[in-house]
Amino acid sequence: QVQLVESGGGLVQAGGSLRLSCAASGRTFGSYTMGWFRQAPGKERQFVAAISTVRGGPIVYADSVKGRFTISGDNAKNTLYLQMNSLNSEDTAVYYCAASSGVIIPPPRGGNEYPYWGQGTQVTVSS
Repeated sequence: QVQLVESGGGLVQAGGSLRLSCAASGRTFGSYTMGWFRQAPGKERQFVAAISTVRGGPIVYADSVKGRFTISGDNAKNTLYLQMNSLNSEDTAVYYCAASSGVIIPPPRGGNEYPYWGQGTQVTVSS
């Protein structure tokens, strides 16, 4: 079992930045693939970014965030991050952290590959 708790969401102006955090517990951090997803009102859940292992595995990004968002992890703090820069209104959504059952290379983009999910944190970008 993996427990995930997101934080760091909020209201930001277009062009601004936010850093989301996902505190993980329950299993050895780095022994599973982790990802970020988002869901805007009335829309389906969307893949954002994933990392095979925070110990240094492959990383993939959705085309819509490539060059603006950065996924990373801190083994000492058992925490996954999503640094979001140059935010725009299209980035407004609830952001979820997710974890798989093990290390998957390359990290998958499908949400069904991740059995563990956090409760989500709201990100609102005002134009």
